[in-house]
Amino acid sequence: MKPKSKVLIIAGSDSSGGAGIQADIKTVTALGSYAMTAITAITSQNTTGVKSIVSIDPKEILNQIVFTCKDIKPDAIKIGMLHSSKIIKSVMKGLNKVKISKIVLDPVMIAKGGARLIDNKAINILKSKLIQKVSLITPNIPEAEILTKTKIKNLDNMINAANILLRCGAQNVLVKGGHLNKKNVINVFLNRKELKIFKNKKISTKNTHGTGCTLSSAITAYFACGKTLKKSCELGTKYVNSAIGSNLKYGKGCGPINHLNSVIIKKKFR
Repeated sequence: MKPKSKVLIIAGSDSSGGAGIQADIKTVTALGSYAMTAITAITSQNTTGVKSIVSIDPKEILNQIVFTCKDIKPDAIKIGMLHSSKIIKSVMKGLNKVKISKIVLDPVMIAKGGARLIDNKAINILKSKLIQKVSLITPNIPEAEILTKTKIKNLDNMINAANILLRCGAQNVLVKGGHLNKKNVINVFLNRKELKIFKNKKISTKNTHGTGCTLSSAITAYFACGKTLKKSCELGTKYVNSAIGSNLKYGKGCGPINHLNSVIIKKKFR
């Protein structure tokens, strides 16, 4: 099978492989696209938490973005962890140079174990400038609360937060509702023309490390292949739910999901 599209991933590294750029590469590859990367930070972490974070020099992040795209032009870009304001400015400079129209931003702020992955100055720049440059922003509930300075307890609160982000300049918003204590997981897709609610039964498992990274990368892969954003969100959600349902049970804490759930291995490679 030849790749159906090319995706550049701008994100941080997760040494445990469940989230971050490792999850992004696995997802994009499993869904039939070609993955390229610009690494923004290196984390030492496992399923029990984050031990340390080291940022990559912003100039090198810019070099990764521009030099990679100069040779192999991506059909879409996925942006994940941006650890500081200097890194965000460097990424925006790179986006201006490469001029790719399809961009998905996952505003990674807090790790599953609770570690803060971005500072307040960076959050302000992300909210005031970066979201205006992307096609879609995909915050989970804690991230949406930080970005909108609201409390989210139900569906109406999610829709309200999405509307606030639209007023901040976002073109499309997907607020992910997995953190609500409900039997179903509700995701809200909103732009200025339409509202779509994605509802799926919540799977009972602690092994959900990297679901946000995986979903945004899956959406980007589908978007890069020519599907609409709404359809990409729908298909990306199905992929993630299937990956969670595998329930790998790796590690002692919040384990990873199964990125290979969409792959059928030919007999000669088994």
